[in-house]
Amino acid sequence: MRQTIFWILTLILHLVLPGFVLHARTKLVALPERASIRLELSHPDTTLVEEERVLPLQKGANQIDFSWKGVNIDPDSIRIRILSHPDQVHLLSVSYPPNEAALVWSLYSENSWEVRVRISYLLSAIDRLVTYKAMATKDEDQVDLESYLVLRNFSGEEFDRVMVRLDYGEAFESSIAHEETKRTLLLHRKNLPITKTYTFDANLLPWDPKEVEDNVGIPVHYVIKNDEDSGLGEHGLWDGKARIFQDDGHESTIFLGEDMAGYVPVNESMKLYIGDSRDIVVTQRKIKEERIHIRKNNSGSIVLFDTDELMDVKVENFKDKEATLTLIQTIPGQWDMAESTHDFTKKDANNLEFSLSIPAQDNIQLQYNYHRRNLRN
Repeated sequence: MRQTIFWILTLILHLVLPGFVLHARTKLVALPERASIRLELSHPDTTLVEEERVLPLQKGANQIDFSWKGVNIDPDSIRIRILSHPDQVHLLSVSYPPNEAALVWSLYSENSWEVRVRISYLLSAIDRLVTYKAMATKDEDQVDLESYLVLRNFSGEEFDRVMVRLDYGEAFESSIAHEETKRTLLLHRKNLPITKTYTFDANLLPWDPKEVEDNVGIPVHYVIKNDEDSGLGEHGLWDGKARIFQDDGHESTIFLGEDMAGYVPVNESMKLYIGDSRDIVVTQRKIKEERIHIRKNNSGSIVLFDTDELMDVKVENFKDKEATLTLIQTIPGQWDMAESTHDFTKKDANNLEFSLSIPAQDNIQLQYNYHRRNLRN
């Protein structure tokens, strides 16, 4: 197997002088094969490589030459750690030969023995991405979820039987050559419960669909909860492209679309967009906006006031099944809710969400009354 990162152990007889003066490299002896190697993929731009070797050290000073010609190593990141006999083997110095992709460690050993060391460094040009495949049931109440890691190795190094680990999940063994792309199954969960949701964002969609020429599509998502009750929840899920399919009930599948899933922490939800629906119609109107608590200056001009505003939202469901609608509203500035017919969640200072269940072939009416504070004329 081609090794583009190679090690040369130079064993040199030294004169016993104060400070252990090191002489030039004169005798080259090939090191044994790696005892183990691991790739850590927790950072999106660089890969942490940790490899272990067993070095036959002689008593006294030893020079270890590490070269990486043609490999995308960050020289400042290279470290060596003595694992066996750490109290009897000492790192004296590190030198970088001029005009070479190499460094030389000077190790002093109090005896002759085989020493296990761990060498770590940051390696670039290993691209990685996570992809998902979601297969929903015909009834759209469950989904089979698969997650894959795609590695593309352009680092200049070849890895044989390397342990690969993301920042979550168990490590797995793989081999990947230079300029090779490899796809590995990371996660496979069956029968995960899902919720099909519809989202109306008042900032993006028209308030009255009758005022526009085309039918207004309401975005539709499959929502998968990343928690223990759903069959997940062991760790966060990486962001990545997801392809969504549905069982058509006739031993075939329907391709619903693809979406970019963001990073999903534990106990949060993955939302996968599958298209727009015209079976849910939202009509929203502001039916009251009055000035209250008016403040004037000495000349009688209005300088500050509050408003009393009332919103009316009608949601119609023309589907044969109950639908869940997420209604996103924005209220700018300082405000407080005076009254609401339905519960809501305040997402931040200006945005709130209503989660509404609309029966099949039915509609609901939502009203909420709020006050905006300290507006200027």
